[in-house]
This record gives sequence, structure tokens and C-alpha cells, in this order.
Amino acid sequence: MAFTATKDLMLPATVTGSWPRPHWYTENMWGRPLDTAMMNPWYREQFTDAHAVVVSDQLRCGLDLLTTGDYHLDEDIAGRSWHHYPLQRWKGLEHEELQTRSTRSELLSYPTGTMLDSIYKTWRWPRVTDKVEHDPKNPLEYAKIWRIAQQAAAKSGGQVKFGTCSAQVLAFFLDAHTDHYDLDDKMQLTWDMAEAMNLELRQLAAAGCKVIQIEEPTLHFMACYYPKETKLLDFLVDCFNREIEGLDDVEVWIHTCWGNPNMQKVFSDESYANSIEIYLERLKGDVWTIEATENDLKELPLFKPHTDSLSKKVAVGVISHRTLQADFPDVIADRVRRAMKYIPADKLCLSSDCGFGRQGFNRHLAFYKAAGIPLARNIILKELGVDERYIPSSDDALAWDQLPDDEPLTHMKPLR
Repeated sequence: MAFTATKDLMLPATVTGSWPRPHWYTENMWGRPLDTAMMNPWYREQFTDAHAVVVSDQLRCGLDLLTTGDYHLDEDIAGRSWHHYPLQRWKGLEHEELQTRSTRSELLSYPTGTMLDSIYKTWRWPRVTDKVEHDPKNPLEYAKIWRIAQQAAAKSGGQVKFGTCSAQVLAFFLDAHTDHYDLDDKMQLTWDMAEAMNLELRQLAAAGCKVIQIEEPTLHFMACYYPKETKLLDFLVDCFNREIEGLDDVEVWIHTCWGNPNMQKVFSDESYANSIEIYLERLKGDVWTIEATENDLKELPLFKPHTDSLSKKVAVGVISHRTLQADFPDVIADRVRRAMKYIPADKLCLSSDCGFGRQGFNRHLAFYKAAGIPLARNIILKELGVDERYIPSSDDALAWDQLPDDEPLTHMKPLR
């Protein structure tokens, strides 16, 4: 692990990953190999143009670390493709079907008529029918996807952060129908998925990607709701570290939140209290991202015992992905100041609580919510006596919308 992107960058600004699609980006892969989809001129044009657009959006926002927008994922109900992209491509999985009551976790049961009930009863899952492993005939192609986005960002010098769901979150939902895996013990299945994901991540690193984000290892969920399952927690630590093995020259981000299907809040009693030491001390990686604005930063005091001994950086969510308010910079800056009481500025990164692209958000709002992060960052940098960083969207000379007073040659004379 290494700070390849944020080593000398004070208060780096980014977003979690997913970004709303342009309305014209209507093609999907639906499980096909990327190379097959790219032979379709319509898909190829939409896919590559969309990546150029999402990079442009984030550069105009003034973000320091860019993302692919998760634009390789299908536009499906409630962001299902986030976990199904690998599930549709690995060996040992087939026949997607609705889950039955016996295969659904009690944590995912909701009253009939609620939106979350509709989501979880709509998502289809494959059965595990053989050993799960990487399929060289249908690789995830993370390296190729990253190259398409990074090429669009290359002239700017910006680094594209590539995000993927953690392998260990996938086994949680799956029903095994094979002697390879015990139905009641998913540890071997989880481990095999970690090894399958590791191949793609090492290829991604070999392609030159310097920032890789692993999203939603299940440790905080398990530590919060099943704290006595110490054997399982120990295993999940080992499993995550296996998943990112070999990424020695990559800055590894560990994203954690509490669920984001269609922007919906999944839990109401969530807490990092039982997992903070696990994420800070036991997991390999460089940056740990936490959901914070959603709960008004109430868990930041958990970091007080670690303030002077942090080896990882902490990316605090300073904007919510659920609200429709594009917060003004001074509001976000106040959240940054609160975070700095517990996390030193040189260990603090600024991000969104989660992604914008899990169906429901629009690009216009996502842009201005994201743009608020660099604007707030510059407020704090000025207070710290550090040079502010350029934000194209806040450059008066380049602002799209100008008043008639400022363009007198072509517009009607302003009222006096």
C-alpha cells in the first residue's frame, strides 16, 4: 500500500464513485463481455463519450481525485449492477432468480408496501452451482475501463480512482447448491470470491491505476449487529487483506457506508463503534471512508483516542447522497472544521457519504453537491494558510451564465 495520490495533498476532495448517467447513455452490457459490447457502434460511442463526460464534470467541480462514475454498471433497479457486475461474469454461478424467505437475511426484511421491500423482492440473484472463480473468457475488464476514463483525464493530470464492490459483500446474498460450499458456512465461498477479485485488481494496478477503492467489506455490519461472531470477524479481516494482496504501489481506499439502494436509508441504529479499530489497525489499506453527514457527524468522537496515531487517512462524508439540498460551501466547511477536531488535516480527505448513481439522482444536482466540497476545501485551506486550488466552475471569467451588465455589446442595456 502507498499514498500514491494524496501524499502531499492537503484535504483532497473526491466523491465515492457512482455518478448519474447522461440521459442519452441508454445502452447496457447485461452480462456480456465488455469487448463484445464495444463491437456495437452505439454502445462504444455512448460508453466512451460518457466516461469523457463524467471526467469533465468532476474536473469542472474541482475534485482532486476523479472517478469513472461506475459507468460500466448497468442502469438497473436500485443499483443492482453494483454487485451483479462480477456475479454475472464469474464461473460457478448461474440462473438468476428471486430470493426466498429462507435465503434472505433478517436484516433485509421490510414491511410489504415499502420501497425497500420492493427493491429486495425485485433483485434477482444467481445460484452457486460450482466453485466460484475468475473466468478468463469474460473478465471484469477493470483495467480497460480505467484506461478509458484515465485517457480522458490524462491532459489534466488528474488521477482516476477506480471503485469496485468488495468480494465479501457478494456471498452474503447467495444460496449455494453445490458440494463445494456448505449452505450454512459461506467462508470458503467468500474466500474464493476474494481470490477472483484479486486477479482483476492486480491487472488494474499493472495497467497503471494508482488509486483503487474497495467498497463495502461487511466488517462494520457484522461488528455492529453480530459482535460476538469473533471467528467470522477475524476471517473477514484475512479475507479483505487477501483481496487486495499485491497492490503494493497502489493507494487503497476502503469505502464503508450503510447501504444505498436507490438512495434509501437501510438501517437506523448503525454505528462504527465496534469496527473502528478493525478498519484503522487490522485491515491493510491507506484511506478509510465513512458515512458521516447522514448522521450529523455524531460518530466522529470515536476517532479521539486515535487522533495522534493514525496511520491511515480518513475520508469523511461531508455531503449527503440522499438529500436534495446542494449545501452552500460554508455549511460544508463547518462540517470539515468539526471533523478536524478529531482527525488532523493532513490525515483528512473529503468525500460524499456514498455514490450518486444508484438510480434516483440527477446530474445537475450531483454536480453542485460535489462542487460544494472543493469550495469548502478552499475555505479551510485559506484558514490553514495553505494555497487554495483552482475550481473551474467557480471561475467568474468562465461562468456559463453571465448577466446582461457583463455582456453589454450583445445584450439589452441593464435597467438603471
